[in-house]
Amino acid sequence: MYDVAELVGSTMREVISRHKSVRDSGVDIDCSFIVGGQINQKTPRLFRLYPEGNFIEATPQTNYFQIGETKYGKPVIDRVVNFKTPMSDVAKAFMVSIDSTMRSNLTVGLPIDLLAYERNSCRVTMRRRFMPGDRYVSELSGIWSAGLRRAFVEVPDVPWEDEPPKK
Repeated sequence: MYDVAELVGSTMREVISRHKSVRDSGVDIDCSFIVGGQINQKTPRLFRLYPEGNFIEATPQTNYFQIGETKYGKPVIDRVVNFKTPMSDVAKAFMVSIDSTMRSNLTVGLPIDLLAYERNSCRVTMRRRFMPGDRYVSELSGIWSAGLRRAFVEVPDVPWEDEPPKK
């Protein structure tokens, strides 16, 4: 899998170099990829490739990668997901993350494709496409919004410097 990441990265560099005139004219031809998989029964590996063709590998310290619009949904994943989080909870956290992103950025929207690969299965084992009007997405969005409003109410007011503490 490392060799695959190397090949994709070098191909990206080659294509960008070959089309330098396009980039120089102000057209953004940058791209990012997430490349992963498992060969035979070896350890599955996951890589995040940057537009320059370099990459990093997933580790317990970098246990997920996200490309595209990241600033709105990333805090949800950072607070919920770790290297040992069950896949069902990871999928739910990712869906909450994308819901948060869609809520705050009108350029992001459905359809969303979600897929998961189980170690040693050597195939995609879980797949779902969420289309506009999807019932699960609507329910998740409503539950998440209501939960955030409930949590917000529980947060104490800011104690201002000149204000005596409330009893």
